[in-house]
Amino acid sequence: MSASSPLAPPLRTGSVSLTVHDLAGVGAFYENVIGLARLSRDAAGAVYGVGATPLVRLNRDAAARRSAPREAGLFHTAFLLPERGDLARWISHAGALGVTLQGASDHLVSEALYLADPEGNGIEIYVDRPADQWSWVGGSVQMATERLNFDALMPEAAGRTWQGAPAGATVGHVHLQVGALEAAEAFYAGVLGFDVTCHYPGATFYSTGGYHHHLATNIWNSRGAGLRAQPATGLSEVTLIASGQDVIAGLAARGGAAVEGGVTLVDPYGTRLTAQAA
Repeated sequence: MSASSPLAPPLRTGSVSLTVHDLAGVGAFYENVIGLARLSRDAAGAVYGVGATPLVRLNRDAAARRSAPREAGLFHTAFLLPERGDLARWISHAGALGVTLQGASDHLVSEALYLADPEGNGIEIYVDRPADQWSWVGGSVQMATERLNFDALMPEAAGRTWQGAPAGATVGHVHLQVGALEAAEAFYAGVLGFDVTCHYPGATFYSTGGYHHHLATNIWNSRGAGLRAQPATGLSEVTLIASGQDVIAGLAARGGAAVEGGVTLVDPYGTRLTAQAA
């Protein structure tokens, strides 16, 4: 494993679908705080993204039970910005809005801020360090959780203000809560075919194509959690983007169910993942 081709993976994260009670309130958050454009909206749901690319789908279900913090499901959706200056400008934007941040970290491969939407869905806003600065040892990428150096980061704003999520912003990865790391690895590596890029205390990171991670699983809050009862607020689906039909065919052969334009699989904790061709 190396970081030689992180931008051309066989599978990568595309978007997340969330079930919410307050469609208007949560939607306004993704527009005004995260800076996504509203691509469509009706009484049942809304789609937000960058350009014409959907990144977040919100589905309104007023009767859905509210997910508990310690059950399986979403830990965070991570929005990847193209440049450090974008992250610095977003920090100033969030500060001006009075947004409460839950964390700010240097992970060696990336710099990241953490927060939550109005219904408690975790969010990461981050920027990658150049791939040639990532350190790989024995097939594992070296990551840590260190204090973010705001003094070094903020000058990157270069006097410019945040104008919404810039072209090229994506869902860089999705981090999940699971009941047991072993069962999750058997699915994400054994069935989906992701490479394990890092075993971290209480967490496992996965990618294809040499990225540091497109998916992650942890038991920090959810050790021992079982199958998630639906319908519930929070994560309802992760959409993966496949590089070609051969990848889709491989997932189908490993037990995926055919859906229009792709294939769907469900992890041991009830999280649905649908792979679609690019």
